[in-house]
Amino acid sequence: MTFPEQRPRRLRRTAAMRRMVAETRLCVDDLVAPLFVREGISDPVPIPSLPGVVQHSRSSLRNEVAELRDVGIPAVILFGIPEHKDAVGSESWSPDGVIQVALRDLRDDLGDDMVFLADLCVDEYTDHGHCGVIADDGTVDNDATLELYQRVAVAQAEAGADVCAPSGMMDGQVAAIRSALDASGYDQVSILAYAAKYASSLYGPFRDAVDVEIVDGGDRRGYQQDPPNVREAMSEIRADLTEGADIVMVKPALAYLDIVARARDQFDVPLAAYHVSGEYAMIEAAAANGWLDGDAVAMEHLLAIKRAGADFILTYLARRAAVLIGS
Repeated sequence: MTFPEQRPRRLRRTAAMRRMVAETRLCVDDLVAPLFVREGISDPVPIPSLPGVVQHSRSSLRNEVAELRDVGIPAVILFGIPEHKDAVGSESWSPDGVIQVALRDLRDDLGDDMVFLADLCVDEYTDHGHCGVIADDGTVDNDATLELYQRVAVAQAEAGADVCAPSGMMDGQVAAIRSALDASGYDQVSILAYAAKYASSLYGPFRDAVDVEIVDGGDRRGYQQDPPNVREAMSEIRADLTEGADIVMVKPALAYLDIVARARDQFDVPLAAYHVSGEYAMIEAAAANGWLDGDAVAMEHLLAIKRAGADFILTYLARRAAVLIGS
């Protein structure tokens, strides 16, 4: 059989035609908004390295989340900045800790209208900036840290979290958290594991946002994923799923689209990707200088992450993208 000559450009001729045959679609349901809430402030505090993003007060967070609900955003993930830090980050599991208070507020305001995710780590709460307990040799003590994560998970669940999102990349963290949640009667609280979290240079603005400075010029390469490695990331994801993760995530997103695509091919579970602070800040800086169309590039970035296989995207662009999608 002879087929007629193919003319793909026929299917690109008009905007309506392109829309009709589009292979990938980005919608508001694909977006999760990361939000920062700071203890002890009465008004939002702008974050200079993240234009348009703020550290929220307790009241401004409630207003922001209600507005995000109104534009169709289905979920938020919360990061806390406490007034007081210590060696073990004890404010992270305090019933009166900043995230626990915020979760109770939001649950009272919105009930089940939105999904409330809570970042589960202690780096924002420690005076040394690492994601766990520091051993005598200066390294992070993995097993001692797991005990802290269990406390945090239960505190977040008690306060109303739908999803605990461990981001510390400790070995065995998902199993430890699942065990603690189940033993405390929170078997319906889900776990989103930062399963392939790379030791990236793109986190700088985020650390500004949460007031984290790693002591003695240290870094987290000893426990976060090494950027050259792909197979290792698949092993980390597989381990987290075996331990009970309900959702897995790749972070960052754009520089690791190959990891997103590989994970999508290998694992038939909900897959998230985090469009991180540095990726967002680069768009904003270039747009501010008139070097590119910020909105157009923002939407292209998010579409690329979805095309690579992510089911949903954590992004500081969430509100803007929701408005653009709806316009």
